[in-house]
Amino acid sequence: MNHTTSGQIGADADYAAAGFGQGLVPGRQPALLMIDFARAYFVPDSALYAGVEAARDAAAVLLAAARRCGMPVFHTRVEYQPGGADGGVFFRKIAALKLFEAGSPLGDFEPPLEPAPGEAVITKQYPSAFFGTNLAEQLRRAGIDTLVIAGLSTSGCVRASAVDAICHGFVPLVVRDAVGDRLASVHEANLFDLAAKTAEIVSLGDAIAYFEGLAARKA
Repeated sequence: MNHTTSGQIGADADYAAAGFGQGLVPGRQPALLMIDFARAYFVPDSALYAGVEAARDAAAVLLAAARRCGMPVFHTRVEYQPGGADGGVFFRKIAALKLFEAGSPLGDFEPPLEPAPGEAVITKQYPSAFFGTNLAEQLRRAGIDTLVIAGLSTSGCVRASAVDAICHGFVPLVVRDAVGDRLASVHEANLFDLAAKTAEIVSLGDAIAYFEGLAARKA
């Protein structure tokens, strides 16, 4: 057994012994939350290029399944006023956020993940999809109890949105295959911590089966 594997097993045991990682049961009224699939993360000469094409491709499969099964879909995008006055300290912290100033093509949705007619689009300025937006109100109005989450990046907007989802009373299901980050180690560390404290981490196959099972019951 290598040190990495033994260390992971030890960490799993330590967290379990402390009572972390209790399972959350998904509800019967989910929505898919697609977080910040902007071109900035996929254009090679962009400062935010992250090499997350695999997450994009998995998210496309997930999005198609949600639409096929009649699940509500919510998309988020980032946009700032020129100069970033509406981004506050966060805009000052990350210089590359200027790529999301109004009118920048890098802020556009990455194909084939553009919103379809009738799907909600939440414009935000901060990491969480909930902060400074009416997302929670929209979800409650639609009777949503569970959020299936795909997006970018795992350590940033995905994590912040999952934490706020559970704080607002929604069960967060983060789809491992459909989220990504610049560094694999950061991605994995954040998935580990999310699973321990604030979300369920599920596979793409399990998320699709969840959608399909609910659609079959409704039929």
